Amino acid sequence: MPLSANNPDRTSWLHVGKNSDFPIQNIPFGVFLTRDDIITIGTRIGDTAIDLGALHQLGYFDDIPLTDDIFLQDTLNDFIADGRKTWRAVRNRIAQIFDSNNTSLKNNKKHKEIVLFRLDEIEMQLPVQIGDYTDFYSSIEHATNVGTMFRDPENALMPNWLHIPVGYHGRSSSIIPSGIPVHRPQGQTLPAGSDTPEFGPSKLVDFELEMAFITTDANDLGEPIPIEEAEEYIFGLVLFNDWSARDIQKWEYVPLGPFLAKNFASSISPWIVTLDALEPYRVESPKPLKPQLSYLQYKGKKSYDINLEVSIKPKTAKETIVSKSNFKYMYWNMVQQLAHHTINGCPVNSGDMMGSGTISGPTPDSYGSMLELTWRGEKPLKMKDGSERKFINDYDTVIMRGYCEKDGTRIGFGEVSTQLLPVFKPKKVK
Repeated sequence: MPLSANNPDRTSWLHVGKNSDFPIQNIPFGVFLTRDDIITIGTRIGDTAIDLGALHQLGYFDDIPLTDDIFLQDTLNDFIADGRKTWRAVRNRIAQIFDSNNTSLKNNKKHKEIVLFRLDEIEMQLPVQIGDYTDFYSSIEHATNVGTMFRDPENALMPNWLHIPVGYHGRSSSIIPSGIPVHRPQGQTLPAGSDTPEFGPSKLVDFELEMAFITTDANDLGEPIPIEEAEEYIFGLVLFNDWSARDIQKWEYVPLGPFLAKNFASSISPWIVTLDALEPYRVESPKPLKPQLSYLQYKGKKSYDINLEVSIKPKTAKETIVSKSNFKYMYWNMVQQLAHHTINGCPVNSGDMMGSGTISGPTPDSYGSMLELTWRGEKPLKMKDGSERKFINDYDTVIMRGYCEKDGTRIGFGEVSTQLLPVFKPKKVK
């Protein structure tokens, strides 16, 4: 089925600002609560949210084989499980309905009142029920920086790093949408010069600039996904802030890896941008430094040119951009990650999430964490209000944005914005 929704010459009868992340060529998918307190699956063009449940009930998808309730659910899991053929047909149809030359909905005032919402009339929800979440460690720049800090430059990368996409199993219950604040975590840390840990709030709360991809039902137990088929099972991507407590992590990560340092919160942007929408922005992945085993070898362009940035906004000051990076720097790409994840027969389900791992670029201003940007706090960053940051302070808001741009068309992800609150304190019972 052709990707007619990607036509760069198409314009919409809905207003789209010049630098909008959501032109008619994007058509992301999300879940929102409407002004009538109804949860629905929807999409977005410009600053208009579109209720796909209402659009379906009004007959606009009649010749596409969809169940009656496919968009009347509080998650995208069932829609994603229908597979790429359905995603593409629905996205193409939405592009047709909102094309500036199509008057079927444009001239139907009654239908428009039911289907269309201003952004201030909706509340975005977590778009999928995430059954499982895996976080990879796939930026060679990030792995080298961290290895240099905690070991030495000669042994920065562990011996397996250039041979496998390293990953760990994360905690899906603490993944939240943009706008939900998180509390500073507590845990065990080891004070400098001591051999006895202490308990208390993390002093080194950090962001990790990542992206995450969402999968569909892919394989049965015992059945690997061949690398050449992996893209068929990737629905789309979101921005991903994988919050980290570096002092807790340093004490706990040997021998089994991150635990409390990572599972207290991870934040995602609420609109899932499909792999189809990103098709025009494919680029080559970095060349492997060592030969890779056959199941990890692929053909073609499997990475994407996605510009990324991170800002920190203190409670009463303007935000300061602290990092500018790009998804294309990832040494291990998504098809390699998914092929490796399933090579042992691990089944992948609709709505599972795979984090890229921290995305760092080759220059200091492109590093994807405060750990790297301040080099363990040795080089504090100056904010616009004159204050300094080694790590994230209470009441700071971390904002991540991402977009692709080529030949005058911009496809973006919006933002994931999260405020860090002090340690949680139970409300006293009066």
